[in-house]
Amino acid sequence: MGKVARMLMATPFTTVQSWWRKTFSAPTTDEITTLYRAWRNRFLWQRLRLWLWLALICLLSFTLRDFYGLFFPFAELQQLPEELRTQRLVIDVAMLASIIICFALHKTKLGRHRPDLLFLGSSWSISFASQLFATLTGFALPDTIGWSLLFLSQAVLMPVCWILHLLTQVSVLIYYFGVNTALGLKTPIPDHPGIYDVTFILYIFWFCTICDIGVYLYDRLQRSEFFARQELESAYQKLKVAEAKYRSIFENAVEGIFQSSPDGHYITANPALARIYGYSLANEVTANFTDIEQLYVDPNRRAEFVRLMEKYGSVSEFESQIYRQDGSIVWISEKAYAVCDEEGKLLYYEGLIEDITQRKQTEEELRVFFHAVSHDLRNPVLGTLMVLKNLLNSGGLETGDQGQEERQEGTIEEVSSQSPIPISRSILERMIQSSDRQLNLINSLMETHISEVQGVFLQRQVVQLLTVVEAAIADLEPLLTQNQAKLTNLVSADLPLVNADPTQLWRVFSNLIVNALKHNPPGLVLTINATRGDDKIYCTVSDNGVGINQQQSDRLFDLYFRGADIRNSVSLGLGLYLCKQIIHAHGGEIGVNSTLNAGATFWFTLPIN
Repeated sequence: MGKVARMLMATPFTTVQSWWRKTFSAPTTDEITTLYRAWRNRFLWQRLRLWLWLALICLLSFTLRDFYGLFFPFAELQQLPEELRTQRLVIDVAMLASIIICFALHKTKLGRHRPDLLFLGSSWSISFASQLFATLTGFALPDTIGWSLLFLSQAVLMPVCWILHLLTQVSVLIYYFGVNTALGLKTPIPDHPGIYDVTFILYIFWFCTICDIGVYLYDRLQRSEFFARQELESAYQKLKVAEAKYRSIFENAVEGIFQSSPDGHYITANPALARIYGYSLANEVTANFTDIEQLYVDPNRRAEFVRLMEKYGSVSEFESQIYRQDGSIVWISEKAYAVCDEEGKLLYYEGLIEDITQRKQTEEELRVFFHAVSHDLRNPVLGTLMVLKNLLNSGGLETGDQGQEERQEGTIEEVSSQSPIPISRSILERMIQSSDRQLNLINSLMETHISEVQGVFLQRQVVQLLTVVEAAIADLEPLLTQNQAKLTNLVSADLPLVNADPTQLWRVFSNLIVNALKHNPPGLVLTINATRGDDKIYCTVSDNGVGINQQQSDRLFDLYFRGADIRNSVSLGLGLYLCKQIIHAHGGEIGVNSTLNAGATFWFTLPIN
């Protein structure tokens, strides 16, 4: 029971103790930083000087009263003991001397760094002077007026660190009640000679309590305001840093950054935008462009820009031709969005402008280049191929062995320009194969360009994957035989149908098979398989060849990348890149898993509708 009782008593005690510490305990290191304590000491030191002046003037007034009372006694002082009436002037002089000493200490290094000690010393020098005199004289002196003026003036002028105020008050009251009780002294007041006067005790208690609470609340308020100012200053500094950072980004950006009003003039512009428009300063853009519509070569582009903004709230890659300050024409690409207020009212447009003139010139050069490839290279190769095939199909050609013997002997038959030139069938077949490879390279190059500019065009239909794989294998049967390769098709007819372009999928399987044959020695074993996942079909083309290292695997599907060990040197490295473009156009992924000397597995996925 004793243990339970102690626990029950400890609970409210602990609660009260926690509340007391939280409410009235001195601020801890966690609550007050060194910076705040320095500010509080500086505040206390400054206010202490003001209080010393006030105390000096107050004591001088009482000193003049007592000095005057020596010659012309005051009636209200006649009830005081003779010793107190005749020697009060000595007490006043002693307190004045202590105040002067405090003034001197206030200017020293000690007073500046420890104003709390100077506060206690100056307070005790005034409060204890009369008490010590009364004790030595043999009576107790309840200096109600002196204590009230002392405690009130300190609370009003130095309302920080309430623990100091409490310490000065408690020390005087402990002396008054403790020493006087121990010595058995009485007060000189005839009506109330005892030191324990209920009214006096209540008055002093509540007077000190009110002063201390006022100091405590003011100190707390100052600390909160100080911390708020520090946080505000810190936030302001962070804001300045962020503003400087974003100002640097704004000023040094490569793209032009702008804000424009709905009625067609620039609100803000950065230096990059000024350079794009041919100006040296950003403020020239905001000053000279009062109507953005005049900027465009096509005057309808601004209206189209506003229409898209009203419809979608933003535009991206809005390409137009504009006039620069010197009258030259450049291409720009705008990316902007509409900024509205809380009510949805349009305030302004904000966005980026990029000079794409060089890109447009490059695209035009590429267009001309691929036009030349199409007409100046592809057509002659195609014509030559047709002539060679027609020649191969006609009669009168030498046999391969006879032509081979003539080449070995190094003989050349001299004939007239009108006579036909005899040529072996094997040479003609190699010429046709070479022309075929050239045509395939030109076609791949053009297809890659088209897919880069326009994307892969798909003609989707419901496709059975097994049919596509069988068609690719049948078309590559001669190449497989030539390379002595063995191919196993594990694709099942039970797989779900896919919505895809069968021609493009045929190209993927063909390119992957041809790629494996080109990069491996004869006798390769190939396996094609396809399995169903949750929402996709997982297709693989595996081989038991030499494998691919990790560095090559990471770049294998890049444009124009060619393996170092490729045996067909005329390849441009477009096959796997086109495979990636086709699979991505279908919404799938493609990759390779391989280890050197352990074969390679190319995989890709196709979504199931």
